[in-house]
Amino acid sequence: MTSSKLPLILIVGPTAVGKTELAIRLAERMNGEIISADSRLFYRGMNIGTAKPSREEISRVPHHLIDIVNPDETLSLAVFQQKAQAIIYEIHSRGKLPFLVGGTGQYVRAVTQGWTPPEVTPNERLRNALEKMKEERGIQWLHDGLKVLDAEAARNIDARNYRRTIRALEVIFTTGRKFSEQRGQDDSPYHLISIGLARPREELYRRVDERIDAMFTNGFLDEVKSLLAQGYSAESPSMSAIGYRECVSVIKGELTIEQAKTEMKRITRVFVRRQGNWFKESDPQIRWFNPADQHAAQDIEEYIRNAAGDEVL
Repeated sequence: MTSSKLPLILIVGPTAVGKTELAIRLAERMNGEIISADSRLFYRGMNIGTAKPSREEISRVPHHLIDIVNPDETLSLAVFQQKAQAIIYEIHSRGKLPFLVGGTGQYVRAVTQGWTPPEVTPNERLRNALEKMKEERGIQWLHDGLKVLDAEAARNIDARNYRRTIRALEVIFTTGRKFSEQRGQDDSPYHLISIGLARPREELYRRVDERIDAMFTNGFLDEVKSLLAQGYSAESPSMSAIGYRECVSVIKGELTIEQAKTEMKRITRVFVRRQGNWFKESDPQIRWFNPADQHAAQDIEEYIRNAAGDEVL
């Protein structure tokens, strides 16, 4: 099959399912490069708690959009979209195959479906008022308010990420329309070949638990202490990534390590279910595989080659 659009391989699936290793194996075998669509991997110095690919893994194939901002900076959806689209073009210009890999739904959709984020000029007065409400009544209260106004937006925004919650409310109050209805969307600008990775739920939860235990063994607390020592605030957007504020609570003596682990495991399970709202196993556009299968990498490579035809050598 031949398409006039440039091919893009999408690999999605929940946290801890095994996207990183399988994507690297495929990119090695198919002359590919990897573009991260995981918003947690943007931040420098946040390695252990985000399960960022290791130096050895990154050395195996080129990776993009990892370690591109400091923990006190933000990267908007629109900027990510622009950067990812430019990188996809550059990868093709080198005669290589781009793999977009990650579990952050809105970042994936912004690239693969040509989303146009709402163009609403920041309203500092409104934003400050919402920030004050957050301080007085809490993050969950703010998210509950979004749920009343726009249930779909609330379903796809982590309550811990209060800046996205505030942005959604800002757009709603400014335009009078639901945030979830303002994402302009076109057909994919690419010949999109979508691969989903899935494991039985109990197996996935076990892998999540093992990953969290390993984070602490590998120095997660020291990583957070280092970030705080560098002057990064526990309230910065990057620190909303699961585990960082729990570690801050341990450092302050508010939680034990075991309590922090338990809370992280609980929150991660909720996050896994939220990821499922973005990428459903019933979606006919996604071909699903279990990465635990012995021949998964080979089967996926064969599927990609058949779907792409002479677009992939």
